[in-house]
Amino acid sequence: MNYATIKYYDIANGPGVRTSIFVSGCRHHCPGCFNEVAWDFGYGQPFDKAVRNEIFASCQPDYIAGISLLGGEPFEPENQRELLPFVRNFRALYPNKSVWCYSGYTWEQLTGSVPCPARCEVTDELLSLLDVLVDGRFVEAQHDISLRFRGSSNQRLLDVPKSLAAKAPVWWEDEQVFATHTMER
Repeated sequence: MNYATIKYYDIANGPGVRTSIFVSGCRHHCPGCFNEVAWDFGYGQPFDKAVRNEIFASCQPDYIAGISLLGGEPFEPENQRELLPFVRNFRALYPNKSVWCYSGYTWEQLTGSVPCPARCEVTDELLSLLDVLVDGRFVEAQHDISLRFRGSSNQRLLDVPKSLAAKAPVWWEDEQVFATHTMER
């Protein structure tokens, strides 16, 4: 597997400060995609042991909230097989940090309730290691820059542990970003 880029100290792809890994390879080819260059499975650099160790080291400070997997498409079968051992190791090293994943595939596709070409022998385990799945293809006609952590209104931010327990998609509960304060006189 190759990766297109790694963004350290990222604040756009999940809560807090994160390390975001953009994998290469995507068969969706969504019109208006912000990362077309990552559609090519051969683009970028190899996701080798040195790179993985660099990512692990970047997550050591307490202020790093976790990692985000983007692309490309992390749930292309080729990418899943490489990401699974990486995410397992991340969980072992940092059990209190979160793992977010962005996928053009939907929850229903990834869990097998509707047909999906991306399902393979590691899909269920990889999904079980995530905290949040941002699911659904980017739809240019539903693009909305006011949405937090997603690009189009069809995409959902799903709480994976709660969704697995409920056997149905459960939205992730976001923390309030802004608060209204009153001053008593």
